[in-house]
Amino acid sequence: MTHDTDGLAARLKRPLLVVMSSVYVLAGVMHFVSTKTFARIVPPQLPRPTALIYLSGIAEVALGVGVLVRRTRRRSAWGLVALLIAVFPANVYMAIDETMLEEVPDRVRSLARAALWLRLPLQGILVGWAWWYTRPMADDE
Repeated sequence: MTHDTDGLAARLKRPLLVVMSSVYVLAGVMHFVSTKTFARIVPPQLPRPTALIYLSGIAEVALGVGVLVRRTRRRSAWGLVALLIAVFPANVYMAIDETMLEEVPDRVRSLARAALWLRLPLQGILVGWAWWYTRPMADDE
């Protein structure tokens, strides 16, 4: 019995593109809905946290929509890769700073702390997922 992992990946690529797009559009919208929460995770060395939150929210929505359009898919996917790398310091800051845990009940604080640390390698997976769409899809050629 042979495993057709390339065929499976090719079949999943389009539905996973829609999932990825939806995740980024939703996350981008949340930057405007929960601006104060997002601003708390901006490292204090960076200026104008609210402006950075709005800018990253706009980028997530635009790039999330852009990956759905064949003409802009590859550029938008590269944009997502760049955005994920750019926001990585905020994820590190969340993991090492206790600010995000202040409102978490004591009984689940250690679980929340672990989730913040697990988010760091997840960022690499998200970069890989976006990078996948920098490669042409079967119907792009």
